[in-house]
Amino acid sequence: MGKSLVIGLTGGIGTGKTTVAQILKELGIKVIHADEIGHQ
Repeated sequence: MGKSLVIGLTGGIGTGKTTVAQILKELGIKVIHADEIGHQ
């Protein structure tokens, strides 16, 4: 198995984090929303 690459998206409100995450997900990249995990 190859190496994994971890990318963190940060930024203020309305900066496109959700849009970028959706594009990555559509490309088949696993996306984890830390905010959702924090609310569990």
